[in-house]
Amino acid sequence: MLDSHHHLWSYSVEEYPWIPAGSPLAQDQLLPQLHTATTDAGIDGTVVVQARQVIRESDWLLSLADESSVIKAVVGWVPLIDKDVRTDLDRLSAHPKFRAVRHVLQEEPDDYFLRDDFHRGLALLPDFDLRYDLLLFQRQLPVAMKLVDRQPKLGIIIDHIAKPEVKNGRIDSSWKRDMQELAKRDNILGVKFSGLVTEFPEGDIDPHTIRAYFEESLRIFGPDKLMFGTDWPVCLLRIDSYQAWADTVRDLLAPLTPDEQTSIATTNCRRAYGF
Repeated sequence: MLDSHHHLWSYSVEEYPWIPAGSPLAQDQLLPQLHTATTDAGIDGTVVVQARQVIRESDWLLSLADESSVIKAVVGWVPLIDKDVRTDLDRLSAHPKFRAVRHVLQEEPDDYFLRDDFHRGLALLPDFDLRYDLLLFQRQLPVAMKLVDRQPKLGIIIDHIAKPEVKNGRIDSSWKRDMQELAKRDNILGVKFSGLVTEFPEGDIDPHTIRAYFEESLRIFGPDKLMFGTDWPVCLLRIDSYQAWADTVRDLLAPLTPDEQTSIATTNCRRAYGF
């Protein structure tokens, strides 16, 4: 299995103000912790994703990738709205593990999705064989589709099945409608089945609802685009361990054909990120 989405950090309150104080996230999550978690869970490789919007983190993640054969690809951050961003892309893309860029659009107003300077930066990514990780909330799907349509040459990967507004016992109809529309876009390279547990309301997490979102995501995007990811260590806000989510996904994959299991667990991630 390849984990298409996780993070690493050297924790400090100043650098990670979004991390809840006293939570399992409020501590270092570095290569030793990653290697222990992936070994215990039987994971063969990972894609590490930016958690801060500073370019020095992209360099830092690449340095960690140099130290670890487990990390197969890095999704970094660059200042896409900067008119000189090509210089940053030229330098970072020289590293073979630098495979994609992400900006935390979920925290931006809708008009940011359509900014001309932002799209000027996005339009450069295919020149460097880079993809774009699209992080958004369900409510942002309509404007996100305008972004996707404006960049037909850019391969885009959807994080966390677009963070649905989860309620136990049902699939949100707006999420289903907009994801079906999004799936019509040819430049969507993959959709990560990750980050779902932290979208549940307080209280118990219903395994039947997790299965329902998995099956609906599979129906909408098919076994050639859906991919396994953990969103570790963020997932530890709601579950006990990295392995717990990996085992959950293994159970979800069990009824599928061997080829479908391999695609979702491994092949789609490798193909989407081009490693």
